[in-house]
Amino acid sequence: MVSVVQNVAIDCADAYELARFWSEVLGCPLHPEDKPGAPETEVLLPEGPLLYFNQVPEPKTIKNRLHLCLRPKTSREEEVERLLDLGATLVTDRREPDGAGWAVLADPEGNEFCVLRSEAERAAMSS
Repeated sequence: MVSVVQNVAIDCADAYELARFWSEVLGCPLHPEDKPGAPETEVLLPEGPLLYFNQVPEPKTIKNRLHLCLRPKTSREEEVERLLDLGATLVTDRREPDGAGWAVLADPEGNEFCVLRSEAERAAMSS
């Protein structure tokens, strides 16, 4: 017997608002029963586990030990700009002049995540 991952849980101060941010980032809907002020919300992903947002009283205090890595369908640069416009902040820029690397961003509550190169950018570098 094995286990399967049901969801990725994200503790936060405002479950609904943070889920709305991630819904925009990923282009995926919130659970239809989720409403503003809900202490628990979900972003429904087309494949794999869902993102589960759980309101907790304590603030984030240290670097994440687990984080999401995003591979954009557009270029990494376009996606970083789009995410900054949605309310993310740039934490660490690990992009290299040759196009390698990634950008570390934080969501509106400070949870870090990475933006990688797109598949097209990866393919262009390997040829």
